Amino acid sequence: MQVKIDTKEKFHVITPLEQALSATMTDGIKIVLLPYLKNDIRNVVFDMSNVKELDAAAAEQLLHIQQEFYENSASFVTCCISEAVETFLAESELFELLNVAPTQSEAADILQMEEIERELMDDDVLE
Repeated sequence: MQVKIDTKEKFHVITPLEQALSATMTDGIKIVLLPYLKNDIRNVVFDMSNVKELDAAAAEQLLHIQQEFYENSASFVTCCISEAVETFLAESELFELLNVAPTQSEAADILQMEEIERELMDDDVLE
């Protein structure tokens, strides 16, 4: 899977260059995204602005990846979803399970808020 990577101070923006994410790409999606959990900057915004089609297997893979990020105290936010993909996700009852933002800027805001929440939770544990 070909992607564009843009590294910011607190997160990476990963933008697939393909117009369709299909079942045959699920391993590629994992290979591209999961290594970020080992980086110093572990939060990811997955920008789907180029994606016009998404199938169920790829959508479920994104959901599993998102869960893995949260289990490892990192954030994963999907943004810039096309209307067709959003409709598919809603019909598949997956849209509500994904952490979705309309724009990259709003995704960054979500990441920052989640980072603050984790810091506050860590402080509560230490007390």
